Amino acid sequence: MLRIHFTAADFARVRFAPRPAPLQELNVALMKMCYPDEPLLFGRWRRRLLRSLPPVVQPLGDLVPAEAAPNFLDVFSDTLEDGLDTVRAAPPALVRSEIERVYARQPAPAPLWLRDLHQGDGAAWHVLRRAQQAAFDTALRPVWPLVQDLHQAEFTRHALSVAEHGIGAALAELVPGARLHGNVWQCAAPYENDIELHGRGVLLLPTFHWTGHPLISDLPNHPVVVTYQAGPGLPLSPSGAVGTDEALAGVLGRTRFDILLHLAAEHTTSELARRLNVSNATASAHTAALRGAGLITTTRAGRSVLHRRTALGSLLVRHGDRRGRGASG
Repeated sequence: MLRIHFTAADFARVRFAPRPAPLQELNVALMKMCYPDEPLLFGRWRRRLLRSLPPVVQPLGDLVPAEAAPNFLDVFSDTLEDGLDTVRAAPPALVRSEIERVYARQPAPAPLWLRDLHQGDGAAWHVLRRAQQAAFDTALRPVWPLVQDLHQAEFTRHALSVAEHGIGAALAELVPGARLHGNVWQCAAPYENDIELHGRGVLLLPTFHWTGHPLISDLPNHPVVVTYQAGPGLPLSPSGAVGTDEALAGVLGRTRFDILLHLAAEHTTSELARRLNVSNATASAHTAALRGAGLITTTRAGRSVLHRRTALGSLLVRHGDRRGRGASG
């Protein structure tokens, strides 16, 4: 369980990142590539990305010999160039201590270039910068416009939620199962961690390449950064050998994808069932899955329930439509 302890000053210092952070999105994409979970959704994406990453990216693997990454890679600048410069400007003492930490239990010694980085060698820093640039260009640049669109929709959604219901309600709905108990924000996590903010505040950063528990950056004298899953739980793709519509249908299932298409306008469960020639129970099960992924909303109107696409669901459909037209032209 993750517990973040707020003071009154901290509630006033909760911020939603207005733009995505290229290096943090890259970090979580590479993490997701290395985890073997959710093979049905992410297996093909992982294999494609592993095949396409150039050898120049290998130093990033050297930096993360196990599950723990060095904290000086936790950079949340909203442009790639600023992020790369911020990594380079990390205090030498932090760089040394973090390299020592991640290699403390490794039986093999660190590679030579990493030992040079430990000593502050300029050529070693160039190796790292080139690896991060190449990884971003391969893994994220093709889908970066979609990441920016999704981030804007997420930012707008929470801005409206805070304006209407307050920051407490926004925190409680940010992560599935999260709750605000007094001054303590609790989120499910596979570890126990209590964080005292003491006035530092929190930066909330959505990510679209991660489907797990919130990720925490807790550096001294900095706001605590909470990177949380905001995407639909699908691998982002700029379009491949098949059209994006077909790719989404292959992941969501044809019926769920067709429901998304129909829900540009509001429909009841029975209307969807008639249009798709399925039973009401089947339509209800599919809409529940789409609602759980944040792609549709459901409201009750008398004895009926009304479904409609969310901004996130519409972005996915529109992006697929743009890519499909571009691929056929």
